[in-house]
Amino acid sequence: MSARNVLPPKLSYTSGISSQPLLYKTVGAALSDAAQMAPNKEAIVSVHQDIRMTYADLDALVSKVASGLIALGIKPGERVGIWSPNCVEWAVTQYATARAGIILVNINPAYRPSELEYVLNKVGCAGLILADRFKTSNYIEMLREIAPHVFDAKAEHTKAPHLRHAILLDDTARNHGLMSFAELSNLGTEDTDRVLGDLQLQLQPEDPINIQFTSGTTGLPKGATLTHHNIVNNGYFVGEGIGLTAADRICVPVPLYHCFGMVMGNIAAVTHASVVVYPEAGFEPVATLKAIENEKCTAVYGVPTMFIAMLASDAFAECDFSSLRTGIMAGSPCPIDVMRRVLSEMEMPQVTICYGMTETSPVSFQSKMDDPIEKRVSTVGVIHPHLEAKIVDENGRVLPCGEIGELYTRGYSVMHGYWEDEQATQKAIDAQGWMRTGDLAVIDIDGYANITGRSKDVVIRGGENIYPREIEEYLLGHPHIQDVQVFGVPDDKFGEVTCAWIVLSKGASLSEDEIVLWLKSKISHYKIPAYVRLVSEYPMTVTGKAQKFLMRDAMIKELNLKDRATA
Repeated sequence: MSARNVLPPKLSYTSGISSQPLLYKTVGAALSDAAQMAPNKEAIVSVHQDIRMTYADLDALVSKVASGLIALGIKPGERVGIWSPNCVEWAVTQYATARAGIILVNINPAYRPSELEYVLNKVGCAGLILADRFKTSNYIEMLREIAPHVFDAKAEHTKAPHLRHAILLDDTARNHGLMSFAELSNLGTEDTDRVLGDLQLQLQPEDPINIQFTSGTTGLPKGATLTHHNIVNNGYFVGEGIGLTAADRICVPVPLYHCFGMVMGNIAAVTHASVVVYPEAGFEPVATLKAIENEKCTAVYGVPTMFIAMLASDAFAECDFSSLRTGIMAGSPCPIDVMRRVLSEMEMPQVTICYGMTETSPVSFQSKMDDPIEKRVSTVGVIHPHLEAKIVDENGRVLPCGEIGELYTRGYSVMHGYWEDEQATQKAIDAQGWMRTGDLAVIDIDGYANITGRSKDVVIRGGENIYPREIEEYLLGHPHIQDVQVFGVPDDKFGEVTCAWIVLSKGASLSEDEIVLWLKSKISHYKIPAYVRLVSEYPMTVTGKAQKFLMRDAMIKELNLKDRATA
């Protein structure tokens, strides 16, 4: 008898095929190419600032700011932070630092002083470009608390000793003893212009060019370091995924400090000579709707909660969406009813879903413009061009299609590493270059991926990743708190929010409201727990480990919440 032939199962591995080769250019070169191709075409429209810039104007201003940074004595490879909401100057800084070989450090506009101090020192920022304020945040006063020496050279005490320069976007900079952004743009000389020109022949696409902070389960944010090659190509292929051309106008209400705005917005546009439109400094549903209509936008980006807010706005019914055709939803799963309304009522039949992480520049998977609605809400699409993905078990072995395991990705998009943290880098990226995402997923036989879970601690609130350990460490700094456990619970608006169970020190008296008020001065608003409970003990395992899933179940029952994980 002959042996029976048994076909091996199809493995959960997929790779992206494309007729388009990878781009091998710097960010500065990508902008120069767009300016040469379409010099008189609009590049940026900032509605709230009433500013419009052509590609020629943008390219010229970027070179002036880059020359100014060189005149300040900031060298290639040094770090300059930007702490500002969305504005033209943010984009100019992004391109100018890249052109000067300076590494841009994205600083969350919601950061409080302790968070700002940490990131400035972690990467040794030589300069900081900042707005004067945003919403309730007074950036000048927070910076003065950390680095008084940039306001007054005679100041003796500073918490940010590496910081040499602070440039204020507002024209009142001199009132605070700072340089203004306008002054920076006029600081360059013929000598620094020559240095800048020479640099264009020396900079390499593999050079690190951007640091984005992403919290870790240990509680301390890590600086994901990205290269020109990372972000130029990811932005380009995201744009290809929604069919961008020079005729497109992208409404970008998502924050520029995040990859969604900076890469998927700005870089996708510049690599296709498209237009980016910033409706407001931060997301405002009415401002976004007005920008779509008035600027005849063909695409709009957002996390699902942004689309939900636009759909719920009183201004929605009056908005003309006839110019729209596409866009991107990312950050968290989209409810099918929301997707249906976006496709029909917002007239966006080609809207796509993207999945990724900051460490992969960010997009790894994207749905197709003509995918059926079920694919766009139940999967995150297919692997991006020139990238690979696989699903592995706990031993790192590739699983058959349809089985749940951890998602790994590999290719040009994988970050350079975590800034000065080799141990964390090696833990995240294996010897073969695979990035461990920490997400549980399934890849079907057609290559579509479905994210079924994620690292047990991470909470995704409206597209923002929150790591409970970071909040726990801040709370443990309170003198009257003995122990704390932070976890996620379902939420109709944000998808998920945080809850804190706290055990007070013996004899301490502290209310839940007092804890929240104290925490507001320490961390960003979106990290503040939506629910705080004072408890005497936690449900524990026999080995003494707190069981967060039981705490979560108790809160779902107490608050009568719908558990999306089991719905």
